[in-house]
Amino acid sequence: MREIGTVGIVGTGTMGTGIATNLAQHGIAVRLFDARPEQARAAVAQAQAFYAKAVERGRLTAQAAETAATRLAVVGSLAELAPCDLVIEAIFEDFTLKAQLFEELSRLLPGDTLIATNTSCLRVSALAQHVAKPERFLGLHYFSPAQINPIVEVVKGEATSPETMAAALAFCRATGKKPITCKDSYGFAINRFFCPYTNEACRLLDEGLATTAEVDVVASEAVGAAAGPFRVQNLIKPRINLHAIRNLAPLGPFYAPAKTLIEVGEADRSFEIGEVGEIPAERRALICDRLRMGVFVAVLQELDEEVATPADIDLGAREALRFSKPPCALMDELGKAEVARIIRPALTRYGLPEPASLARVGRLSR
Repeated sequence: MREIGTVGIVGTGTMGTGIATNLAQHGIAVRLFDARPEQARAAVAQAQAFYAKAVERGRLTAQAAETAATRLAVVGSLAELAPCDLVIEAIFEDFTLKAQLFEELSRLLPGDTLIATNTSCLRVSALAQHVAKPERFLGLHYFSPAQINPIVEVVKGEATSPETMAAALAFCRATGKKPITCKDSYGFAINRFFCPYTNEACRLLDEGLATTAEVDVVASEAVGAAAGPFRVQNLIKPRINLHAIRNLAPLGPFYAPAKTLIEVGEADRSFEIGEVGEIPAERRALICDRLRMGVFVAVLQELDEEVATPADIDLGAREALRFSKPPCALMDELGKAEVARIIRPALTRYGLPEPASLARVGRLSR
């Protein structure tokens, strides 16, 4: 199995910078490339600032921080990534741009260099068609902030070899991450249900059934969310969430973006979240059901498709999204009859068949 000691990062925005910061802290030499050299230099400065804060908080020694910073190097061309064992793409979520990059990397990198995409929503197998020797290509979807979020979805494309998967899983564990093995499917394991969850929150606004503040409060009851869906969307930007949801369009109308999300996302605004008073019990129950419905329908569908195991889905929900009530365990706790009641309106409204995995509720997380 190939050991990974040097990694190239292409794209030094939020995700590329976070990935590089994590890797250098865990002993990996990192070469950073960005079409804007000043952006790559800024990424190194951000990593250094992260390490300095970690020293202040007692999480790193001064020596460890200094050593981590020395592992980060900015390069001026893609050709300078040739010595890397693995190159991770972290550029804008545009299929054409990524495809062009992979074609160029295929010409410049040795044939045994592993290549990964950090895409959150594009199909790995489709991107692999632009990679020479696609057996060395896979998805490594880090969650933000990648410096500290422990979850990485390791996505096997149709051509990805078992050796590539094994090397990637070992690499993730060696760099302090908890990898989730995923089938190549729209949204992978986590966004597959996180996007419908946030979208259902927006549909409640569309239908005049709740305010943003009310939804965020009830989310803690519905899924044990540390932060409600509107607060989280404001952190990641509604524009970015809208883009992610639109990429789930092939999955059908249940995944179509809500009117309010389209308006706020296309205007590149944030959601206004005001104060909340007493929420009537009936409204609270309705909000809770709708948020759970968004999660449960998507999770049951992905279980039917064998995208990921119940254990990995729940691990991602707890660690990446900070849901203290992860979906499979929550469905088991509620029981089949209650889950069937919650998802029935969505099945009827969107003409969906009953998920086969509904029959397993009560023993999903065993």
